[in-house]
Amino acid sequence: MRLRFKERIALYNLVAAAAITSLVFLVVYEVVFRTAFSHLDSDLRKEQQEVEKSLGFVGDSIIITKMSEWQENEHAQEEVNPTFLQLVDGRGQLLFHSTNLTVDRFKFDLALSQPTYFNTKLKEQLVRMGQFPVKNQAGRVVGQLSIGISRAESTVVLKNLRTALLIAFPLTMLVLYLAVSYAAAKAIAPVQQLIKGTANINDANINTRLPLPPHNDEVEQLARAINDLLQRIENGFKREKQFTSDVSHELRTPLTAIRGTLEVLIRKPRETAQYEEKIGQVVREVDKMQLLLDRLLQLARLESGSVPLEKEVVNLAALIHSLEAQNQTELAAKATQLHIEIPTTATALADRTFLEILVSNLLGNALKYGHHGGEIHCTWDEASHALTISDNGPGIPAEHLPYLFDRLYRTDASRTSQVPGSGLGLSIVQKIASLEQIEISVKSEEGSGTAFTLHFK
Repeated sequence: MRLRFKERIALYNLVAAAAITSLVFLVVYEVVFRTAFSHLDSDLRKEQQEVEKSLGFVGDSIIITKMSEWQENEHAQEEVNPTFLQLVDGRGQLLFHSTNLTVDRFKFDLALSQPTYFNTKLKEQLVRMGQFPVKNQAGRVVGQLSIGISRAESTVVLKNLRTALLIAFPLTMLVLYLAVSYAAAKAIAPVQQLIKGTANINDANINTRLPLPPHNDEVEQLARAINDLLQRIENGFKREKQFTSDVSHELRTPLTAIRGTLEVLIRKPRETAQYEEKIGQVVREVDKMQLLLDRLLQLARLESGSVPLEKEVVNLAALIHSLEAQNQTELAAKATQLHIEIPTTATALADRTFLEILVSNLLGNALKYGHHGGEIHCTWDEASHALTISDNGPGIPAEHLPYLFDRLYRTDASRTSQVPGSGLGLSIVQKIASLEQIEISVKSEEGSGTAFTLHFK
């Protein structure tokens, strides 16, 4: 049977309360039980002391000196709270019994050396028995004294107590269950409100937030956590919408250029050179689209987390010199000087392929956005184990720095300029840095250039 959360709370609390209540009832019964019989045992000891005052000893023989006091009415009755007496010598021979023991005899243990107490019956009457060894002046056991008193009243008290506890227990459990159920319902009411509020939120009203409970407790923390989650989801929706819009924009531009070029070509026959020129423009636009799609595919693979890493010790100076050779044509075209200030002993533990893509993107950005005839510096700080790639280009406005690693994000200046790019390079850089556990930071000022720093572990 499946129970609701409120019912489970009530059940768990009821089980705990039942265990505690049972323990309390058992303790109460045990205390009353011991008190009742300890009181009877105390009466038995008093009776023993009175009887022993009437005993005398000659060697190992017991002499009864005050027989008349043993014949009191309380020892002759069998009805109302009688007292039963029996005395035997060391051989088990009966020396005396009270007149209310006309037929019955108490069992005794001749080897007993310490007083003992137990319950028994005599003529269907409940009796509390005490057997006491009788010792002479030398301390030797010379007989056994058995004394019995009625335990009917104590038995009735204990029976009534058991009945009361057995009746009180289920009633107490019922009251506790109702009380706990009510308390649980009141306690989870704010949670139910959160459930209702959350169920009404969808993509059309994702900006809705749950009201915070008035008390600063776990429910309030849950509401805050849900609101934070909703905020992250809303931000994700906004990024996805912006991403879709940016991809559409990036693809629309080359498609428009391709369509315009082809429409111009089919208007009238043209010279071969004109066809070649226009087809070359179309090819360049197709290359832009291909680059964008390749970058999107690469970024999707990185974000999926399924890209395996094969880390090794990479020589950073050799890596930068290799990238310098690959970009020699672009460096020469922009008359840019690449200064490599990295010792040959500088190394980092990383996946060589991904690290090469990361550094290549940073060098490509420095070259792409740097001034004609500018400089690019690659420096290594052994103390912080950090690689810095800086340029003396136009820099990045401060308001754009927080969004620099967003997908397809390009500053307004770069979008309106003739600088080619997809806006995915730095997103790929950040994803690779995250995979490689490389901390990346950027510093930039307008007119002073930009510096990216990779902090290796």
